[in-house]
Amino acid sequence: MAPTVPLAVLTLVALVAPGLGVAPGCDYPAHRWCSSRDIAAACQVQSRCPSLPSPAAAPVELSLYYESLCPACREFLVLKLFPTWLLLPEEMLNITLVPYGNAQERNVSGKLDFQCQHGPEECLGNMMEACLMHEAKNFSTYFPVIFCLESGSSVTKNLEAVRPCPPDRPHVPCARQCLRIYAPEVDAGRITACVQGDTGVALMHHNAQLTEALQPPHQYVPWITVNGKHTDELQAQAEASLLGLVCHLYQGKKPEACGGSKAPKFPSGCRR
Repeated sequence: MAPTVPLAVLTLVALVAPGLGVAPGCDYPAHRWCSSRDIAAACQVQSRCPSLPSPAAAPVELSLYYESLCPACREFLVLKLFPTWLLLPEEMLNITLVPYGNAQERNVSGKLDFQCQHGPEECLGNMMEACLMHEAKNFSTYFPVIFCLESGSSVTKNLEAVRPCPPDRPHVPCARQCLRIYAPEVDAGRITACVQGDTGVALMHHNAQLTEALQPPHQYVPWITVNGKHTDELQAQAEASLLGLVCHLYQGKKPEACGGSKAPKFPSGCRR
């Protein structure tokens, strides 16, 4: 490691021997050499500028292709993805959720229709979550709501936003309860309008396109891509220890949460 040189010494070097240890193309005065990373690079004095901020590391990009009623999808989202997101700083992990899974899109008399692996209720769940993302927009707003919906005993009942919450079963989460707890600023009526209108169909069509464009094509759900790639090894690592995988891949300064993580394996995915 090269020793750091005080700025005063660098200035003296510039006055006595202008070309010594400095790039020929450096047109900046010595007192500015350590003022920014770009100038230090231009003058090739980065090692002599200890106060320069480290460049920001790119976040790990994780995309989850799932369907709302798939048990393995729900377990991964609730027990792995959400806790990992809570533990890590925002700049470390960027998550994209694509609710569609093994559904099929058809054109029926000029209108798009969707058939889902676990029936019409799953299509409703997929569209509800897509509409929630569309209306809430901010990931930190809608992800806790989706966690709440998916962690309930019955996802389909949780997603019936057009109905009131059952007064005789206050312990059973429903969409309005999840919104009220985690995102009270989101209008449930707008989500319902999205589901019942053309916007919801358009969102599901978009998710169908994203899912069908996967390379390699998805064979089951949950289907996980990391930094745009899917391999059997990455999938297995994400399911076994998502926190450990993200901590390993992140190139920036590791937070305390990256001290170590172990977790049980999840059930096999929902295959086509």
